[in-house]
Amino acid sequence: MKSVGIAVIGFGWMGQAHSRSYARIPSLFPDRAAEPVLVVCCDNVPERAAEAVRSFGFTEATTDPAAAINHPDVDAVIVCAPNMLHEKLCIEAGAAGKHVFCEKPVGGTPAQTVRIAAAADAAGVVTGVGYNYRWAPLVRYAKQLVDDGDLGDITNYRGRFFSMYGADPMGLLSWRFQLDGAGYGVSSDILSHSMDLGMMLNGPIQSVVGLEKTFITERPLPKAGGTHYDRGHPGDPTGPVTNEDYAGCLVRFANGSIGTFESSRNIVGPQSQMAFDIHGTKGALSWNLETMNEMRIFLTGDPHLHDGYTTVYAGDRYPFHGNFVPGDANAIGYEDLKVIECLQFLTAVATGEQHEPGFAQALQYVSVQDALIRSWSSGHWEDVTTLTLEDLA
Repeated sequence: MKSVGIAVIGFGWMGQAHSRSYARIPSLFPDRAAEPVLVVCCDNVPERAAEAVRSFGFTEATTDPAAAINHPDVDAVIVCAPNMLHEKLCIEAGAAGKHVFCEKPVGGTPAQTVRIAAAADAAGVVTGVGYNYRWAPLVRYAKQLVDDGDLGDITNYRGRFFSMYGADPMGLLSWRFQLDGAGYGVSSDILSHSMDLGMMLNGPIQSVVGLEKTFITERPLPKAGGTHYDRGHPGDPTGPVTNEDYAGCLVRFANGSIGTFESSRNIVGPQSQMAFDIHGTKGALSWNLETMNEMRIFLTGDPHLHDGYTTVYAGDRYPFHGNFVPGDANAIGYEDLKVIECLQFLTAVATGEQHEPGFAQALQYVSVQDALIRSWSSGHWEDVTTLTLEDLA
């Protein structure tokens, strides 16, 4: 079996999730196309990099991204560093002939994503982006129902990603809350997930009108190694939040349907509500990450004596689920989606076929994001056009 050498750059929560996921692939997918080998982990905190060797199975650790990228045993580079570092790392990896998987949003700004996608295309490497909610078994089933026409013609789509990770004003001013660390706020961070699913399920978006708002404008300054999950105290020194807490919009899809999207990182109530509702002329369905092993389906053509939504539970009849647990209504979790995602990218690298979602899908999203950002200033509907390098000149 072919081996694929893996380098992970950035060993925070997401870097660790990818590392665990690659390590789990052999025991869960015996029919895999390749053997993942954890070659080298890079992190700017030496102790964290060393932990990758001690506890995660990496052969080597480094604090130098170039050393990880250019390691002779590395075939694929997994970029999990802060958003505004993605451009340099992805372009250097592609230039070194390494396949590149980058956590969303690929670039912290639309312009960065355009440059990254163009460089990867020129380098001819396989790319991947971390839109992991695509791989939930019931989301795959939702796509099957839409593609097979079981919902009829789609008329309405509602997508949202509501999270409380920024709801506490004492949450530290980590890079996620700063334009020079994260790029844009929720429109790059979590709205990208929601819109990616919307376009996967319902097709391209043609035009958009929306707004943004920052609700918490100052946060306690971070301590060494602090993340947005850590907390300060009243009276601590603070700094300004420089990207948006909330983004919302109306959209027109190319298929004639209409939709809404919202994202917030400090709304109170929904804790990780990555959710969508699809309505068609023959049926509807609804899915929410908070209850990811359930989906509500309404089909008007069913021969039944009741009328309303039916709750369907995930199980091994749906894609990938049986690799983790047999039977029906036996739940899988968030990191299981990362395992599926890593398996798909590993397979693409092994076969040389382009992975989806890759940088082309990231470019599709930021083209919508660019129109949304223009709408924030104009207050009007803005058309979506696929961004190119010429648009940045």
